[in-house]
Amino acid sequence: MAKVKSHRIKSNDNILDYILLVVCLFIMIVTLYPFLNVLAISFNDPIDTMRNINFVIPRSFTLSNYIYVFKENDLMKPIFLSVTRTVIGAGAGVICTAMLAYVLSRKDFYFNKLFTTLFVITMYVSGGLIPEYLLLMRDLKMGNNFLVYIIPGLIWVYNVILVRSFIEGLPIALQEAAKVDGANDFTIWLRIVLPLCTPVMATVALFQAVGQWNSFMDTYLYAKDLPTLQYVLYEIMEKATVKIDPHAAEQLKTAVSPMSVRMAVTVVATVPIIIVYPFLQKYFVGGMTVGAVKD
Repeated sequence: MAKVKSHRIKSNDNILDYILLVVCLFIMIVTLYPFLNVLAISFNDPIDTMRNINFVIPRSFTLSNYIYVFKENDLMKPIFLSVTRTVIGAGAGVICTAMLAYVLSRKDFYFNKLFTTLFVITMYVSGGLIPEYLLLMRDLKMGNNFLVYIIPGLIWVYNVILVRSFIEGLPIALQEAAKVDGANDFTIWLRIVLPLCTPVMATVALFQAVGQWNSFMDTYLYAKDLPTLQYVLYEIMEKATVKIDPHAAEQLKTAVSPMSVRMAVTVVATVPIIIVYPFLQKYFVGGMTVGAVKD
């Protein structure tokens, strides 16, 4: 009886394993299919794509979509502006976020709770686009100014709360010992707190960089004379139309379709982030978990 019962339990475990395997495979397919489909369409012949878009391997490989995106449009200046705003914006955002979070984490800061509450309220209640537009364009005169890409995105409340939680989890004895040795608040922040916050700082840097890289609405509203890569790619997608003469064989060879161009643009916009993320992954996971858990 014992052997029969043990055999039944083992059989049930095997069935459960197979079910979990099928579920995991289904989730993996559902997750990966959109990305593989976008990549395949971007490398597939546009005329062939018009017939059917449901595939994950290019049926007729071509680089014409990418040639259209890069050759038909001058992307050097937009790429330079996008990279510059991403590096400067992410760097400045990390520094400002760390400074503000350190101040809000201090128990001896009298207005700690007041400012924290006000910051959190802004996550749920916003003044909208019009006040921001009037402030930047009318009051600060920042139209077509590179700083319009940097200043509005210096502080993200979620990042501040994340870093503050991480700092509050650090041993307070380190800061007290530094004070005894004569260090001021800035020295404590720079030489003790900031180095210990490397994981959460990498997380914030990734958030800031992704936000800066993907942003195109600020270009549309405030700085059309300083077009970023995302804005130019957005315009390319908007202008992409099918202009094909069915009797012109040469034109059929070089024709592009809106769908193919959109997918090529999506890949161009996404690849830099995909390349950067693996290098920050361990810091990202550490920053999200340690910064979000308090004893």
